[in-house]
Amino acid sequence: MPSYAVRVTPDPCDKHCPEDFKAKARRLLPDVQGQIGPKDEDLRRALLQFIGDFANWNLSINRKYLEISRGLVKSAHPEETPLVVDPFAGSGSIPLEALRLGCEAFASDLNPVACLILKVILEDIPRNGLELAEELQRIGTNIKEEAEKELDEFYPQDYDGSGPIAYLWARTVKCETSDCGAEIPLVRSFWLSKKSGRRRALRYKVIKDKGSTPRIELEIFEPKSDNEVPNGTVTRAKAKCPCCNIVLSPERVCAQLREQRGGADVIFDKQGNRIGGARLLAVVILRPNIQGRCYRLPTEQDYESVWNAMRALEEMNKEKLPNGLSPVPDEPLPPIGTLGFRVQRYGMLQWGDLFTARQRLTLSVLANKVAILKIDENVRELLAISLSKLAERCNSICDWMVDVECPGHLYTQQVIPPAWDFAESAPLSESSGSFILSVEHTAKNAVSCYTAYSNVGNVNISDARMLLLPDESCSIFFTDPPYYDSVPYSDLSDFFFVWLKRALPKHPPLSDPFDQNNCLTPKIQEAVQDEVKKVNGRPKDRLFFEEAMAKAFAEGRRILKEDGVGCVVFAHKTTEGWEALLSGMIQGGWTITGSWPITTERSARMRARESAALATSVHLVCRPRPKDAPVGDWGEVLRELPKRVGDWMERLQSEGIRGADLVFACIGPALEIYSKYSKVVDAQEREIPLGGDPESLEPHKRGYLAYVWEAVGRAALEQVLGTAEAKVRNGATGTLEEDARLTALFLWTLQSTNGEKSTPSPQPSPTRGEGEMSPEGEIEVEAEDDEAPKGITRGFSLVFDVARRFAQPLGIHLEEWEGRIIETNKGIVRLLSVSERAGQLFGEAGTRAFSETIENNPEGPVQLKLFSENQERTLPEIKSRSRGRKKSGAHVSDDSLKTQHGATTLDRVHAAMLLQADGRANALRTLLKAEQERSPDFLRLANALSALYPKSSDEKRLLDAMLLAVPR
Repeated sequence: MPSYAVRVTPDPCDKHCPEDFKAKARRLLPDVQGQIGPKDEDLRRALLQFIGDFANWNLSINRKYLEISRGLVKSAHPEETPLVVDPFAGSGSIPLEALRLGCEAFASDLNPVACLILKVILEDIPRNGLELAEELQRIGTNIKEEAEKELDEFYPQDYDGSGPIAYLWARTVKCETSDCGAEIPLVRSFWLSKKSGRRRALRYKVIKDKGSTPRIELEIFEPKSDNEVPNGTVTRAKAKCPCCNIVLSPERVCAQLREQRGGADVIFDKQGNRIGGARLLAVVILRPNIQGRCYRLPTEQDYESVWNAMRALEEMNKEKLPNGLSPVPDEPLPPIGTLGFRVQRYGMLQWGDLFTARQRLTLSVLANKVAILKIDENVRELLAISLSKLAERCNSICDWMVDVECPGHLYTQQVIPPAWDFAESAPLSESSGSFILSVEHTAKNAVSCYTAYSNVGNVNISDARMLLLPDESCSIFFTDPPYYDSVPYSDLSDFFFVWLKRALPKHPPLSDPFDQNNCLTPKIQEAVQDEVKKVNGRPKDRLFFEEAMAKAFAEGRRILKEDGVGCVVFAHKTTEGWEALLSGMIQGGWTITGSWPITTERSARMRARESAALATSVHLVCRPRPKDAPVGDWGEVLRELPKRVGDWMERLQSEGIRGADLVFACIGPALEIYSKYSKVVDAQEREIPLGGDPESLEPHKRGYLAYVWEAVGRAALEQVLGTAEAKVRNGATGTLEEDARLTALFLWTLQSTNGEKSTPSPQPSPTRGEGEMSPEGEIEVEAEDDEAPKGITRGFSLVFDVARRFAQPLGIHLEEWEGRIIETNKGIVRLLSVSERAGQLFGEAGTRAFSETIENNPEGPVQLKLFSENQERTLPEIKSRSRGRKKSGAHVSDDSLKTQHGATTLDRVHAAMLLQADGRANALRTLLKAEQERSPDFLRLANALSALYPKSSDEKRLLDAMLLAVPR
């Protein structure tokens, strides 16, 4: 490898950094950074500050910053602008950034939807962005006006001239009690608006006329308190009848909706009278001369317009489109069991089933108008993308967001979940969820992209394992690859693909280049783990994914210059995901040289709530491994590992990196000492693999990553509890017990890079617009045996595999602490809150009896006994990570039980905190005095935990108050 390897901009402190670049940087940066000091370190700080500032979205199209960045890149590469290649380009954020900096960009993807977006933003807009935006708005307005003539009768205005902007619907089922039979609207929450000064909600009353089926009538009111709003009628697929209070099981709810093909459509008799199906709860309108949204109950006219739309749709579907497709997408949804999909169980079997009849009609009319217009193809592509935006907000999965009073999006998560109630936008209005707003947003984005570009990119639809580039042709290989089994990209993109095919009937990329018989996006070649699908009879399992990633990274190694640099973005938090990625990179011929956590993820995003989700994306920096790389000695690698991890952890912590971000950011440097060799072998010439069985004691079976996790865990324990704790392994005696080490590691991992530690929070009650789905899917039939939480569960959570990887090599046995300090459920380990442990520590009598005992005998020994001598204790079941399946219960040995019966140092700290919480001052002082006399471990652990608990947590407050009571 050359002494000076390629970078977009070099490090001024690197001895190989060109003097011309330093001089140019000193001329450019003062325009935005101010005066720069004379040292190279001063220039480095200024350059890093500029990079950080320019990453701010508000400066993304700032002309001054664009000019400086391009000037720096040109100075660093005066002869040839670096080519940046991204083979998993998706929607193009990485190649877009490359063009923004003045680099050349090559973007490819297997997915035709992604490639259409890439073509538009990287090729079409850089050439004619401003003209395209103007044409888009002009033609989009014309299409809206023409569509209004055809569709206006299906979205009628109110008699007073008010314009509906959204219709709030609920799917319905019938109560199956013999003496009831009432219709149950499936409503998560009856809230309509939670805006300050404009709170609105629905409430109902039960009507039981003699000789007829009970029914409920709705009314809109202004609640003075939350308690006035009735609870929803459905929780975890169980529907409660408002008329008889009988609960309908998830199996029956599912069966009834399956008969309705998802339940999003109204069922009418032959005269147009509603007799079942979806029920209209309320209509959102804009009234003349009244500010804000107004709400009214549905009228006969509302249902009549839906009835008319269904008849018009029936006529439309009698004829095929010129390309042979049906006007409404009839392509099949993926099979049951596909990642991220649950709607098939409820009778939605075709993509068109995700929409109401009126939505299907409207989208079909708009798609046809885009298809038949005689316009420039680039404008047609932008119109089709605008239509896709509309479809994503105009379907029967979107909820009504009560805090902002507008329809939500389908893809709030990377899944397509079922929904009980939903918001139908008025697509011909000018409010949220309308066609014209989608056009305006697309045009605005086109102008922004055009402003930011300096070059035109190159886009190809291709497999990442077979790039259409020659050997050693690019300088930078930069990609954000698929993560194992996290996201079913191709299946999710079919939602857009089916409408794009109808709006762009002659568009060549909108097909599967590998299978002409496939009517949807490519699935066979896609690098993702999804065992529902098969390749040549073999399921697309983890091994398939690892092999695909290894080939993709090997292809990246082939096209990269010998002095080039690679960067792989990763934000997955499971160890399996990391092993799959790292294995592919190393097998592909790369040496991992570093890892940098960069804040790219929103803390408010769905998957970050109440978990140790990464606050950053870790960027793994790598270089091509020389083809003649030597064989490494396992002994040398193992000796170097702890120092490398310790040094890197110290550096990252000094820069504010914490918790899960710090854990995964340490993996890159640890991998460098392993991946720089062609392979690593032990003294018996046995190869040490990257991954393996973490519980094995033999290195060639255990795998290198297990040692990396161990090194990180030891370094963390050394920092928070001291050197002695980090040396405990395989049951050896340490200064503090296992539960203290486990708790410290847990809290340390949950720290947040943004400066505030993760705070446990209760699960929110489901309300309209706040989401109804658990991470695995709240209304899955698989969850029908699960009971909804009866109370608020507090505590800190980690993925089970992460907790296990830390605990096992450090002599911590998770199963022995189940039910005592942790609780494992569905692959998540939760650290019990201190308040939950009161019964364990003090028994049924509580702190009062304990306090009276030691207050009446202040000179006697302070005994804290968890369980009575004759009480038999076994551990509760540990639920597996797979939803609906359970592992057998684990039982602790007699010796372990004897150990658990005795109070540990952590137990005593928690007991003192509970005494503090209960105001037992005398008992607390007695306990603290006894612990001081016993050993220094109590205060050492208490101070360590005080530094680890979140500032806003009850534990932190109690612990600090308790420490103030310690006798001086």
